[in-house]
Amino acid sequence: MTAELVRGQNHPLSQARLEIRISAGTPIVAAATLSDADGKVRGVEWVAHPGTPTLPGLEVSRQAAADHRLAVDLDALTEAVHRVNVLLALPVGAGTGPARFGAVAAPFVAVTGLDGTEVASYTLTGLEAESAVVALELYRRQGAWKVRAVGQGYAGGLADLLTDQGLPQAHELAGSINDAVARGLARSVQAAPPRVADADRSRRPAAPALGPDHHAGTAPQGAPGPVPPTPSYGGGQTPGGPGQPVPQQPYQGPDPSQVTQPGTPAAGGPIDYSHPRRRNAAPPPPPPAAPPAAPGQPARPVAGDATGWSMDERLYNQVWGMFEDLARTTAAYRSAVDFAESRMDKELEQVLSDPRSRIGRQGDAAREAARARYTQLVDQAKEALDRDLAQLVAEAEVVEPALPPAYARWDNPVWHGYRVPMELPMALRLGDLHVSEAAQVRIPMLVRLPLERGLWIDSGRAGSSDGSFTDSHDLSRLAMDTAVAHTARLLAVHPAGEFTVHVIDPAGAGARSLAPLVQSGVLAAPPALGAAGVADVLARLTQRVDLVQMALRGGAADALPPGFDTSQQLLIVNDFPHGFDDRAVNQLRYLADEGPDVGVHLMMVADREESSAYGPLLDPLWRSLLRLTPVPDDHLADPWVGHAWTYEPSLVPAGSQVLQQVLTQVAAARRSWNR
Repeated sequence: MTAELVRGQNHPLSQARLEIRISAGTPIVAAATLSDADGKVRGVEWVAHPGTPTLPGLEVSRQAAADHRLAVDLDALTEAVHRVNVLLALPVGAGTGPARFGAVAAPFVAVTGLDGTEVASYTLTGLEAESAVVALELYRRQGAWKVRAVGQGYAGGLADLLTDQGLPQAHELAGSINDAVARGLARSVQAAPPRVADADRSRRPAAPALGPDHHAGTAPQGAPGPVPPTPSYGGGQTPGGPGQPVPQQPYQGPDPSQVTQPGTPAAGGPIDYSHPRRRNAAPPPPPPAAPPAAPGQPARPVAGDATGWSMDERLYNQVWGMFEDLARTTAAYRSAVDFAESRMDKELEQVLSDPRSRIGRQGDAAREAARARYTQLVDQAKEALDRDLAQLVAEAEVVEPALPPAYARWDNPVWHGYRVPMELPMALRLGDLHVSEAAQVRIPMLVRLPLERGLWIDSGRAGSSDGSFTDSHDLSRLAMDTAVAHTARLLAVHPAGEFTVHVIDPAGAGARSLAPLVQSGVLAAPPALGAAGVADVLARLTQRVDLVQMALRGGAADALPPGFDTSQQLLIVNDFPHGFDDRAVNQLRYLADEGPDVGVHLMMVADREESSAYGPLLDPLWRSLLRLTPVPDDHLADPWVGHAWTYEPSLVPAGSQVLQQVLTQVAAARRSWNR
């Protein structure tokens, strides 16, 4: 039976090999410290964190995530260790999320056996301004181990927490942990809005919906709640004006038990004075109903069966639901295999530790039995994995053909009927993701629009995981082709006149790849060449960022100069750092940091090694950009369990004219808009 602990309560531990499972509503950092009998951490070598995730008997996660599994082997700890402290902290830095635990859901921590059976659990409630907390401690008392719920928070973050544990290098270590977390977040796919947990999404009925007059208010970021209706793909204007982000929470409908009649005040709530029969907007139509399933068979999947005000939003939520399902089912399979391996190792260790059964028929029989149990456990896990994968494959087969152009691959027939849209879609497809256990299931990698981070197309040799591109020139050309494909997609999904592209190509090395953009006339100006061209483009965009920032901070957004281009701006930089002096590098960093908030975005096509002469000066630049590769590479991680995913870029099929056809329509619409 699980012991549900409260702060200060302890519980005995009967197992040596344990898992500490952590769940939170937002990405957090999980770490652990080892203490001696006096409760002191003797040095940085006694701290397990994302930068140094493994110590004898202890392993923590390598990046910030909403869910963590920490592995602990109490028997493997040294005799000097008397306490294991489990630490949680919020990532530090701009754009990393909430800065205090009071703004997020209460973290939940559970101590389990290797088979997943909970031994003790603790919900960390009552946190407010704290940004770091000691959640649990496993401590040795009279030769036996126990777990205690601590819940001690620190408003000063990890530095104060580590200082309180007696670590002299607390501030330096906290800085290195934050750097390691920043590197991990830079490779993580941005998490989608949370969706309602349900056993079978394909059988989920449509929830009832209320009109905007009956919304109880805007839900906080990251929490479930209603969102304003998002018009369907291809018509109308986006709420909040062109280019403005729409809330990410899928509309889930009201709780029927909480619905009151218009004009009737809820308990302690305001009176609704809206007319009982007047609706400003119609509720969303119900999602498509799944056809009846045969007895004993799962329901057949339907495209667009997720929640949302439009088919665009439903498909977006459905794709992210598939992404999460595959991440979690793969994590369950890997965890089961790890458990089977650890169990077999323990059984074999017991056989070898007894001289009487080490050799002979008895030992052989014990080893065969251990291997048979391992095979049985792995087969059971594989059967569950195959069952889940079969459902995901069936769902992908109906979802992929139904995707709109913004979400579809370049070989999707939907592009042959392309028309310049009248509104901005919710998201954009940048490629496909898959894991090694399920290579047949390709999840569209969708990122929200407008872009919240710039893009970095890595043209270095490290971008080729299979070593197929050994020629740096070929890889650089493919990287530029990838950048052009992404740019064409960005142009295609924006309404006419709402997206402007600038190009810096100092040496003209990307002229061949840039030809479709140049010849179609979709660029704001010809690619900038040489150091003078670099300086001119960067100066204009930097001035633009300064001007818009001053207008917004002064509350005079409508006082911009007449004729000011209010469209989103994209700057493609090829062959960096060629043609860049120190001033240009600083301007580029400024655009990467400040540009996205005012509609100026970067797309870097560069090899990081070529700019190594700048040293750590450019580390914040690379971390601020989402790294993509022109060839398959497993550098991205999911936001739920942090597993590595293989990314494949979305490229135009060889010999296809779809790119030219799309750019021709975009250019024609742009000319009509400018008249």
